[in-house]
Amino acid sequence: MLILIQQNVDGSNFFDRSWAEFKVGFGDTSGNFWLGNDLISQLSLTGNYKLRFDLQENGTNDWYWAEYTTFTVLDEASNYRLQVAGYSSDTGYDALGYSNGMMFTTYDRDNDQWINNCALYTGGGFWYKKCAYASVNTVRDDSYSSGFTWNAIPDEIDIKLQTSRMWLCQ
Repeated sequence: MLILIQQNVDGSNFFDRSWAEFKVGFGDTSGNFWLGNDLISQLSLTGNYKLRFDLQENGTNDWYWAEYTTFTVLDEASNYRLQVAGYSSDTGYDALGYSNGMMFTTYDRDNDQWINNCALYTGGGFWYKKCAYASVNTVRDDSYSSGFTWNAIPDEIDIKLQTSRMWLCQ
């Protein structure tokens, strides 16, 4: 069984949303979409799900994947803290692993470790540390590498994204 929890089809500012909006979800599965942190938390706490990313590179349209055998999002009282492990992929780097243990951040609820608010800076809510390497909810900015990307190992080329999808898999 596959459950779509995120889809970013254009790198727009669609994910520049409030805490309340990320809590309940927004969009639809034919375009930009977020399932909702309450439901993601409930599913991950009660089921045995893996997390899968499908990532389409901007320009080449090549597809990459990343999977995590352990994926849990704690409840709102824990600010939807992320627990992720068991990485495998053809991307070359465990970008989401950088955010392991982090709480969710939006422009109106700053839970990251950066001096500023990463969601304000990047244009979308996510599990930020000092921002993110799995930048799947951020605004595309082709002038710098930290836009809508899956960041690679230092000294490697980041995957600039056209589309990203996150799935719960059983």
